[in-house]
Amino acid sequence: RLSASLSAGILDQDDIATARDGIPAWLLLVDGLIHDDPRNEALLLAGSKLYGAYAGGFVSDGERARRLAARSFDYARRASCVRRAALCAELGAPFDAFAAQVQRLGKADVPMTHALAAAWAGRIQANSDDWKAIADIPKVQAMLEREVALEPTFGDGEPYMYLGVLATLRPASLGGQPEQGKADFERALALSGGRNQMVRVLYAEKYARLVFDQELHDRLLHEVLDADPHAPGLTLINVLAQARARQLLASGKDYF
Repeated sequence: RLSASLSAGILDQDDIATARDGIPAWLLLVDGLIHDDPRNEALLLAGSKLYGAYAGGFVSDGERARRLAARSFDYARRASCVRRAALCAELGAPFDAFAAQVQRLGKADVPMTHALAAAWAGRIQANSDDWKAIADIPKVQAMLEREVALEPTFGDGEPYMYLGVLATLRPASLGGQPEQGKADFERALALSGGRNQMVRVLYAEKYARLVFDQELHDRLLHEVLDADPHAPGLTLINVLAQARARQLLASGKDYF
């Protein structure tokens, strides 16, 4: 219960400064709990989620973000080793061998699968100048696609948000799938009941900017700012989304 309470308490925080200053102490506490119980899947998943959220939401220093993202991925990897040793053994294998193990995952594996995919995506983002890291994107996509095939509504649409980002990394002329990304973002919005404002922010930043749709871009971001950020499990994410929305609206004047 402690790991779930830790995550819930942080994600329901509505003050960015309090979260930024306080999360490191929680991270050290989770590290200590994992040290004493290194094969506790729930603790490993909680540690992965907290490290990933902190690295992605609060850390601007590149080297530090890479270290924290690596810790997030390591905890998720260790959780996969506890639950699915065969998958764990193929994480660094060629894609086909890895994908074969992904296809063997079942509904009970979805929380671990999502945590691993999210942590892996965070590690790729933190190492976006490393082609070796970028080459792992198909593996992340394979896990997300398996996840939504097994449990389409898991995480109130968060897996579709990640799929939307992956589909809009490149324009269509370079092999991207912006329209598929748009559909994924819309699906994520529907499944979250419009409560996850980070979906709208990424929809604007990754899709609307990619296709130079300023009207959609500005509408989405104003919807973020007009929304009540308070929602169970999403408050901190929404407050961060609103801060990012203000930045995007300001920079959009020069972008479009």
